[in-house]
Amino acid sequence: MKVLLAAVGSSITPDGVSRHEVNLARCLLLRAEVEQVDLVVGEWQRKSMCALLGDCDSRLRLSICQTGQSAIARNWWYWSRLPSLASQLGSDIVHLAYPVPIRRSAFACPVVVSLHDLYPYDIPENFGYSRAFANRLKLQQCLRTADAVASISRNTLHRLEVYASSEVIAKTVTIYNCVTSGPQIASGSPLPEWASEPFLLCVAQHRRNKNLPLSIEVFQRLLAVGGVPANSRMVIVGSKGPETAALTRLLTRARLRDRVALISGIGDAELKWLYSHCELLLATSTIEGFGLPIVEAMLNHCRIVCSDIPAFREVGGTYCHFASVVDDPLEAFVNATRIALKSHRFRATHAESFSADSVGTAYVSLYRRLLQVASIRLPKGERERTPAFQRGRT
Repeated sequence: MKVLLAAVGSSITPDGVSRHEVNLARCLLLRAEVEQVDLVVGEWQRKSMCALLGDCDSRLRLSICQTGQSAIARNWWYWSRLPSLASQLGSDIVHLAYPVPIRRSAFACPVVVSLHDLYPYDIPENFGYSRAFANRLKLQQCLRTADAVASISRNTLHRLEVYASSEVIAKTVTIYNCVTSGPQIASGSPLPEWASEPFLLCVAQHRRNKNLPLSIEVFQRLLAVGGVPANSRMVIVGSKGPETAALTRLLTRARLRDRVALISGIGDAELKWLYSHCELLLATSTIEGFGLPIVEAMLNHCRIVCSDIPAFREVGGTYCHFASVVDDPLEAFVNATRIALKSHRFRATHAESFSADSVGTAYVSLYRRLLQVASIRLPKGERERTPAFQRGRT
């Protein structure tokens, strides 16, 4: 089985989607049935992807597509160039990292798409309303056209049921993100001018749904009431986005520029160092599709204080300390943080659902079912459209 993972995205630095694809590749390479995995990214992603992949199985090939970084250029590449690339590579399955415009009739093999969230509907402020509308159109076209949809959580599937047709729901399965404890921890701190001060950690892009202003306000209140040591710091790890300017202004007004570090572009080993040394992970999101930092923090035995939202409840279970984002969220997070800091850091956790073995097995099972109903070769060597996969059918 040859699998093409198409992960040409906008971000130069590692983000949730790129980590999803790298971990998916690793999962698939654990399976003997997988002969080859072709991971396709943009030139601007080469450095970060190579850092995430490290030393990999020889069956993995990293390919660089020739396109521009803009949304228009990337969408056009998916529409016009990806089908021919899949044909050249002899791919049996094409797996899209996220919803993109696809010309299904041009593919000679089944197409799967990973669905991370329904943000174009649930929080259009992340994009701006005109771009959110365009993303809705793109999302719906991809979901209708793909042979199968892989939802990364039950919560995302529930949100999909609100906005998608019954035909789309019928071909959607839930397969969690693969999350591992990561590589060997970095030998030194990635923090600028760190002198062993205690710190709270946030891992989030600078987007509206991450609710980072609340995280900063929680930290400020904890300093004011003595909930954390007076020399404490906060570290926010995540790529810049629409909220970066507002965050910078907030830190200036609160006089916290020297206490809160905004960093991005670090590798997995450095991120593991942060998980291992922080006092706790703080996640104040108002809506999420999964919650990758929650699971990563669990695997690194962090204390966690997070929003009481469905996605975090699903992946965090009884491990996390939850705080309401509805009724006085500032007070709720401050109280939950003070309680969490008194708890033991090294709590046991069971995360079999996110293991490479479980996730790899689930995806290979999905691929097999798709190939069982794969397209019929025509006399001229062409193929008809692959019949849509439906849950419970083979």
